Amino acid sequence: MDAALALIGEDLKNVELQFKKDLQSDVPLIRKVGEYVLSSGGKRIRPALVLLAAKLCGYGGDRSVPLASVVEFIHTATLLHDDVVDNANLRRGQASANTLWGNEASVLVGDFLFSKSFSLMVADGDLNILKVLADATTIIAEGEVLQLVCTSDLDITIERYIDVVRSKTAILLSAACEVGAILGGAVPELRQALADYGMDLGIAFQLMDDTLDYTASEEQFGKSIGHDLEEGKITLPLIHTLKLCSEEERDLVASVVEKELLSDEDFEQVLALVQRYGGIEHTIESAREHVTLCKGHLAKFPAGPVREALAELADYVVTRVK
Repeated sequence: MDAALALIGEDLKNVELQFKKDLQSDVPLIRKVGEYVLSSGGKRIRPALVLLAAKLCGYGGDRSVPLASVVEFIHTATLLHDDVVDNANLRRGQASANTLWGNEASVLVGDFLFSKSFSLMVADGDLNILKVLADATTIIAEGEVLQLVCTSDLDITIERYIDVVRSKTAILLSAACEVGAILGGAVPELRQALADYGMDLGIAFQLMDDTLDYTASEEQFGKSIGHDLEEGKITLPLIHTLKLCSEEERDLVASVVEKELLSDEDFEQVLALVQRYGGIEHTIESAREHVTLCKGHLAKFPAGPVREALAELADYVVTRVK
């Protein structure tokens, strides 16, 4: 992230100020919950993508910071809703908003952030940007439902799972890049290249999250380890394992996935299978393949510090600890 921060550090500080300005409301709880989530230590990858993509396409105006804030508002709204759906108690190493204020407040503040995002997009006035972000939020909602449909499905294919990842996670990173490209007036080919960069980056990002759910400590990951498994989310390390394991081992996984509460022993048994069949290594390698694709998309742009920063950001995704 260092190269990116050197280029856009000041702009990212202004994005933080924009967050606080955009959170203004006559209802104190909205600001309280919103500021808690927005200030809880995220890496701001999505706003950074808006800013870097805009710079890569030669944009030098003042719209990139407010639109970067909009993208993070959308992301934060999805986090609030996700934590309710997943019954999460930790987010970025802190108590989740729904743990502190309840599910009702989390859902409603998430709704506020979504609504506010669209107000801010309308105020910006660019219908192309409005369409990109409106389409992205629709696809995110579809991804959430698709993930719900796939819960505890031991027969889920890799292709189906990647579809979930594209919709639920990667689409917003893709949209963030495309917003920057639109700001910079990029030609259609370059606009698509940046959108594709963001999509592959988002897939790599989620695949690394899949591995961290099995391998990291809670302090590193910032949320409960094994929570995906407890929620019946069959992610790539386990999908790969299920393709290779015996029927008896598959039955063991099925019995664990069906449980309401996951014991340490349950998790250790599944983790041992994932390790035995190379599920972690396979997933990391898949993430690296998507990072390579990211760099291929960037090759359509002239070499320079901004392109290099975006390439380093892609590398960061497969080395991060949280």
